[in-house]
Amino acid sequence: MSSEVLAHEHAAEHAPPRGFMRWITTTNHKDIGTMYLVLSLIMFFVGGAMAMVIRAQLFRPDMQLVTPLFFNQMATMHGLIMIFGAVMPAFVGLANWMIPMMIGAPDMALPRLNNWSFWILPFAFTLLLITLFLPGGGPQGGWTMYVPFNLQLGYGFPFMIFAIHLMGISSVMGAINIIATILNMRAPGMTLMKMPLFVWAWLITAYLLIAVMPVLAGGVTMQLLDRYFGTHFFSVAGGGSPILWEHVFWFFGHPEVYIMILPAFGIISEIIPTFSRKPIFGYRSMVYALASIAFLSFIVWGHHMFVVGMPVAADLFFMFSTMLIAVPTGIKIFNWVATMWKGSLTFETPMLFAVAFIVLFTIGGFSGVMLALVPADFQYNNSYFVVAHFHYVLVTGAVFAIMAAVYYWLPKWTGHMYNEFWGKTHFWLSAIAANVLYFPMHFLGLAGMPRRIPDYPLQFANLNMVVSIGGFVFGLSQLIFVAVIFSCVRAGKKAEARAWEGARGLEWTLPSPVPYHSFSTPPEIA
Repeated sequence: MSSEVLAHEHAAEHAPPRGFMRWITTTNHKDIGTMYLVLSLIMFFVGGAMAMVIRAQLFRPDMQLVTPLFFNQMATMHGLIMIFGAVMPAFVGLANWMIPMMIGAPDMALPRLNNWSFWILPFAFTLLLITLFLPGGGPQGGWTMYVPFNLQLGYGFPFMIFAIHLMGISSVMGAINIIATILNMRAPGMTLMKMPLFVWAWLITAYLLIAVMPVLAGGVTMQLLDRYFGTHFFSVAGGGSPILWEHVFWFFGHPEVYIMILPAFGIISEIIPTFSRKPIFGYRSMVYALASIAFLSFIVWGHHMFVVGMPVAADLFFMFSTMLIAVPTGIKIFNWVATMWKGSLTFETPMLFAVAFIVLFTIGGFSGVMLALVPADFQYNNSYFVVAHFHYVLVTGAVFAIMAAVYYWLPKWTGHMYNEFWGKTHFWLSAIAANVLYFPMHFLGLAGMPRRIPDYPLQFANLNMVVSIGGFVFGLSQLIFVAVIFSCVRAGKKAEARAWEGARGLEWTLPSPVPYHSFSTPPEIA
């Protein structure tokens, strides 16, 4: 047999898989990042469909489109899927795509672990969604899974617990991979204080994930033991306490909120300098602010529990430590504004989302300071004011940042430019609808409307109708987002090597020796 034939057979044996097997077996960070983002988009629409059921039920009082039990299941599943299925996988996908390129690494440090950490997730969400079709229905205790409500779940209970374990395993493996990549695979000369802020944000977020996901895993395992093995961790009858679950959950839950917003801070810190044509203002203070927010997130969990009867000293500690978070967060807001100040600004779609993030996330921050006040929180607790607060943080915050990142990096990922007109159409519809959807919820909450109820008194009818209309418009406008991405991937015009350098045809220069950089580089190396 000739050497040419042998070489051909050897190449055929070792050729990379094609088609579907390529995606199952891939260890390429870009492929895995793409799969994370696609899964996130699918889950975004699944969770969004559940939100549409909620808003349709609340469009007017006494509609009773669904049973109260199914309404509770929709509210619970909406929260779990949006947090664990939409926001977190999107940020991990962006990390997979961008971190190796930003630090000059050939790939992630642990590529096979990377593949495994993704492929766990589709099975986890399948298990979670299956609970809706089992006797007893899906989870009903809210995304917080409070006992004893959660223990009333039927056959779906162990499925839900196992799904949460799988999500946690995936998150911890992804975090280990990100830390190993950043600490061990930076290009020569890239010290920690020369890394782009998106990389810094994810390095800190990864440590948070490793610290808090095992706490949630322990808590849900205790629920499993209570349900099937006769323990009484959370049962008053056996000497346990439901308040113990609240402490365990919120010790995980509050850092989790920052796990969903710190990568968003990193994204905004990349986009604002690019469209301001200036290096980021106060690079070091931005890094220290990220670290401060992460540290403080561990000592404020009790502000979710002011109404459970903690000692006054504990209430005061959690109140003051919560208000302290406003300091590093304010530093970040002021530094973004200072970066834009006297910059050569243009407002393409990523910049529009970034500016909207700054304005609308700040609204969520202000309402968070209000909720941090113990006497006021007694009034706001479990009302629609809280719903308005965390949706301003997580939708107009985290989700808007993810959308900004997709528009910003699509030219780099695909080699094509998206349609700017439709991108801006998507932004304006989303921004207006989101405010119509969430802002009136503040007034509903202050007027006394409780959250998670399928019906309400007549005095809340008009505002609820407005909120539901805003929700339907927001949901439908996301179809434009999908169409823009699809058309960009398939047939967008060719992107320039530095897609945003001459945005809108603007010829701009910076005083030498400060050249433009694609990523937010600190002034000393710009």
